Amino acid sequence: MKTNKALLIVDVQNDFCPGGALAVPDGDKIVPVLNKYIRFFSKNKLPIFASRDWHPKETNHFKQYGGLWPEHCVHHTYGARFYHGLELPGETIILSKGTHPGQDAYSVFESADSNGVHFSKLLKKLDINELYIGGLATDYCVKSSVLDALKFGFKVKLLMDAIKGVNIKPDDSEKTIKEMVAKGVKKTTLREL
Repeated sequence: MKTNKALLIVDVQNDFCPGGALAVPDGDKIVPVLNKYIRFFSKNKLPIFASRDWHPKETNHFKQYGGLWPEHCVHHTYGARFYHGLELPGETIILSKGTHPGQDAYSVFESADSNGVHFSKLLKKLDINELYIGGLATDYCVKSSVLDALKFGFKVKLLMDAIKGVNIKPDDSEKTIKEMVAKGVKKTTLREL
């Protein structure tokens, strides 16, 4: 079977980078590497997806409404915009998640494009069977997206040079990566493309 690849960039938004409401330590440091992946996929005319948290102002995802997290990535705010250094080409398919007040939506498989088309349907339409995944945060949305991709039968390459974790406990990302590899993820870097 032919391998049809796509790049998936998870949640590289202002609120998840330094100075943001829910900043991942050094989250901005992966952006130059992600831009190189973007150029490679764009040059080879391979699909590029970029997910974003796109929360309503009032959602049970936020602490003040019973959730776990401080307010972040509220739709149409600066914090919800993609990080200013991320060079997404015009053909990038933008996926929004967490758009409903009762939805947490860590996984990109709980997202849809601007027309409401679910991510899994877009992958099927494009005949994608292998995802190259990078972004923020390794131990939350990247993990959920990777595990769902595996569950739905996709091959996954984890971009080791283009992920960063929250690491509430110092080894959270390391444990997460081991878990993903044990379930079938292949680790890769830019040099291996």
